[in-house]
Amino acid sequence: MRQSILLALKDSKSSQSVLNYFSRLPFQPDSLDITLLHVFRRPGAGEELMGEDFARKEETRVQGVMENAKNFLIQQGMNPALIRIRLVTDPYPTVTDAIIDQFSRDIYHMVVIGRRKKSKSEEFVMGDVSVKLVRALEGTGVLVVKFI
Repeated sequence: MRQSILLALKDSKSSQSVLNYFSRLPFQPDSLDITLLHVFRRPGAGEELMGEDFARKEETRVQGVMENAKNFLIQQGMNPALIRIRLVTDPYPTVTDAIIDQFSRDIYHMVVIGRRKKSKSEEFVMGDVSVKLVRALEGTGVLVVKFI
């Protein structure tokens, strides 16, 4: 039976850590359906001023980042036919809400996310995506790869 895994990624060192760690896990490559998910943040005032051209360029840039992530997993022995890329451009209140919504649209056995070290004040003000996902996604494994 195939295991369906959602890897939430962005263009960051923590996402590279996620890929490195995930690729070393003892899975049978042909037993995995992998979805590489990127959620675009709701644009801030400054980004909205930059216009639609900026948004299109950013989407193209992120598509390239996700293709690189897919190619990395293929180089590590994953089956290219079983890796999908999903870019979410719909506005959500938070990235966490988007991941939860995307999770609910399909059947996933595991969600994998990266986490960088935050100060207590950052965590208080911005919240912690990993804690919210662990609480919200009952019945599935949530793997949090910490990047220091």
